[in-house]
Amino acid sequence: MGSQTKSKFPANADQARLRTLGKQVRERLVANPLVYPIPCEGAELFALGDFMTPAECAKMIELIDAVAEPSKVFDLSYESGYRTSYSGDVDPCDPFVKKISRRVDDLLGIDPLFGETIQGQRYMPGQEFQPHQDYFHVGTSYWDFEMGRGGQRSFTTMVFLNEVEAGGTTDFTDLGLSLEPKPGVLLIWNNADPAGVPNQRTIHAGRPVQAGSKYIITKWYRTRKWL
Repeated sequence: MGSQTKSKFPANADQARLRTLGKQVRERLVANPLVYPIPCEGAELFALGDFMTPAECAKMIELIDAVAEPSKVFDLSYESGYRTSYSGDVDPCDPFVKKISRRVDDLLGIDPLFGETIQGQRYMPGQEFQPHQDYFHVGTSYWDFEMGRGGQRSFTTMVFLNEVEAGGTTDFTDLGLSLEPKPGVLLIWNNADPAGVPNQRTIHAGRPVQAGSKYIITKWYRTRKWL
């Protein structure tokens, strides 16, 4: 649905849900002694080391290689150069994938029905994902479609799966953070602020890999059941 068509969903459609879910997850993560907040002003980021074992990371990399194809970003083509990685959804019915997915659900305390399918991503030398936010933007061609099949994205979870020889940092450009990929580390952030408003300061980028490769998995959560 194009931006010229009146949307069924106002910009603040999910504000109350984002606020409530943000509070619940925030309190749960802060209470977990294994989770540590990443110091920054203007956004909520958390990390957990050794979330996946080396063997689990290696197995997930195999699954990613089996499904990876040129990445898509809604209206933008691969040729635009905006996102040049390869990616693909790993099989949500695979027992191993289900185990990892449920582990993320349990850590955050979010209803599993709110979670999208885990997406695997592979970056080779020169490949990147330019600065972007994970939440959905009002007035885009995909706004009504995505809001109608689960609502706004609330939390992003990302696991780094391998050592990268050079490059490949995840940079939060407005926060002054540059995070090196460390195998097994889970990164979590709230895509909204405490008031439940999508947080522009969560803009982030997957910087170009300079040598070697970079593998990650990402799982996004919505405010309602994801369809």
